[in-house]
Amino acid sequence: MSLVYQPAEDSFLLEKLISKYSKNKKVIDIGTGSGILAIKALKSGASSVTAVDLNKDAVKEIKSNNKSIKTIQSNIFSKVKGKFDLIICNPPYLPHDSREDKESSLATSGGKKGDEFILKFLRQAKSHLKENGIILLLFSSLTPRDRINKLLEKLNSKSKIVASKNLFFEKLEVLELKQTPNSKKR
Repeated sequence: MSLVYQPAEDSFLLEKLISKYSKNKKVIDIGTGSGILAIKALKSGASSVTAVDLNKDAVKEIKSNNKSIKTIQSNIFSKVKGKFDLIICNPPYLPHDSREDKESSLATSGGKKGDEFILKFLRQAKSHLKENGIILLLFSSLTPRDRINKLLEKLNSKSKIVASKNLFFEKLEVLELKQTPNSKKR
């Protein structure tokens, strides 16, 4: 059995926002881990909820406990079809640390620099977001932002911070991302 990411400060910060965004929406939770965000979306009146994780044990656990949530074992959007009103992602966002064991690193490390998972997610998310859809994406002050900001600009995404929390060693922020109206023309 592999490690399923358990909720921590990042999950709880994002969870507080879900009810505001998910009512009557088609929602997908990418990198669902324990499923806390998908479950909150369902309880908040989402019209449908899909939970996606690379970890087969996470998918199996959600499937056995929540029959109303569609589950997909997938590397980000690779096996996902369709478009969504709300895409939620609490990604692995820390730079790789060679001292961390491999299993734990899958849930926390966003790649060598820490931004690689988020870059891949953003490139794929645009084709799964409905017009006027929203992405809620968690960031850490430990995640390098230069390449992410450049990609958001290239994708014509408008972003604003909708929640933040200072921790001892980092600051967590939740970004609300929307495509600007001229994004369809590119």
